[in-house]
Amino acid sequence: MERHWYFIGIAFFGMINGLFNQVWLLFALIHVQILAPALLFGSVGLTLMFSSLMVSTATVILGGIPAAIYERFAESRSDSAKDGSVADDSSVVSLWIWLAGTAILTLPAIGNFFRIGL
Repeated sequence: MERHWYFIGIAFFGMINGLFNQVWLLFALIHVQILAPALLFGSVGLTLMFSSLMVSTATVILGGIPAAIYERFAESRSDSAKDGSVADDSSVVSLWIWLAGTAILTLPAIGNFFRIGL
């Protein structure tokens, strides 16, 4: 499978979690309203969209942590680590790990996604 399909899937799961995960979206919305009320001109709609973007970004970042750990340990065991070089791109295994991590984080939002629809 080509690499861009992995990235599209990762972005899709991040978007679904940011839009439909009510618990984390409410958590982010309350904290953005408390910590930066004038940042988005006091508009609840803009604050809600910004909170959704924060949850989506956090999903992609947290889903990528296991993939980064895998790459770190896989690189330290490979022969390329002996000469000090670092691989330019992620391996297919780490992309699958990243995709699975974002999918697992999106599980609480899947029910709302199917009920409401996109």
